[in-house]
Amino acid sequence: MTDKSLDKPGRRRLLSAAGGALLAAPMLNFGAFRVFAASDIRYSRRAVDLVASTQVIDMLSAPFPFGPMILSAMADEPKRMDGYAVSAEQLQVLLSSGIDVFHTAVGLGAEDAPYFVGRLNALVAEHPEHLRRIDSVADFDDLVKGERLGIIIGIQNADHFREPADVDRYYHLGQRISQLTYNSRNLIGTGATDRSDGGLSDFGVGIVERMNAVGMAVDVSHCGDRTTLDAFAVSKRPVLITHSNARALVDGHVRCKSDEAIRAVGRAGSVMGITGVRNFVRAQEPTTVEHVVDHIDYVARMIGIEHVGIGSDLDMDGYDDLPKPAYDQLKSGYSGRYAFRDKIDVDGFDHPKRTYDLVEAMIRRGYSDSDIRRVLSDNFRRVLGEVWQPA
Repeated sequence: MTDKSLDKPGRRRLLSAAGGALLAAPMLNFGAFRVFAASDIRYSRRAVDLVASTQVIDMLSAPFPFGPMILSAMADEPKRMDGYAVSAEQLQVLLSSGIDVFHTAVGLGAEDAPYFVGRLNALVAEHPEHLRRIDSVADFDDLVKGERLGIIIGIQNADHFREPADVDRYYHLGQRISQLTYNSRNLIGTGATDRSDGGLSDFGVGIVERMNAVGMAVDVSHCGDRTTLDAFAVSKRPVLITHSNARALVDGHVRCKSDEAIRAVGRAGSVMGITGVRNFVRAQEPTTVEHVVDHIDYVARMIGIEHVGIGSDLDMDGYDDLPKPAYDQLKSGYSGRYAFRDKIDVDGFDHPKRTYDLVEAMIRRGYSDSDIRRVLSDNFRRVLGEVWQPA
């Protein structure tokens, strides 16, 4: 059993079958290229060249982690199966996606954190020719487009930090990013969907200070407003928003960030990753990749393009074609304030080659090559270099 394909026909198998068809020969005489063999989608030469020549960083993506959720949702699957196993076919999909670095964090509790970090380390050890754990920005230089990917170990919660010394312990295990909270309150602070937000606790301040000291990045993507701003005020290093959007464009959605938080990103010299989850992109239909770029525009106009990145918050095929038991389990795990609609994915941003669609949309919007590279790579690489230096 592989990840969530589950012998599912259609788009997942079609894209997987594309194999190494990246950068195929020109298919039209107008500079349009077909970049994977099993689809008629074509991209401009400029978009293909930009993705091919840029080390693309997705600061929240799930290339592996949904296997365990699927196995737990499928009653006929043996519980002993390894939901994190990665097949050669899956690796090829990742390698040909155009994405080079994955921050592969999930929301989980303290009891699951050791296994998750250990299993990611084991995956890297199992596939050393194709996977590289990223411990510092120097490790980016060991990656090769289409041959070797970078994995940043993160967790979308900090429940596993029961004392400041735990920050050191997980740092030595390879964790380089941690959200302070997931969606609800913990000992550190408050999540975005909790009914009230008291900000960082004294304990939380101590955790942020220890993260600063060891060089682990503080992420506030799921934090409530007060906790988010407190983290920026307390931290001596740039605080990341790896995956969120502008609240002003989504009718006040609680999981998106206020203008005040966005301005804090700019003052800190940090970066905000824009996500492709449908209900965080637009409150109305249609919701397309063009509306994802609206959030890039909004943040860039407010604080500058040098503070914008990508944190898609997606697996390689989006979520809408998950097997129904797993899809229902996914949605049921979130507060009603998430306001899920019939679909979770954004049209045109729900497949392994989504980076090409995003680049095409940014080209249509008039972005320069240098600004597109900043959003795809340079901005997060710069800020990670600042954060990951030990005190």
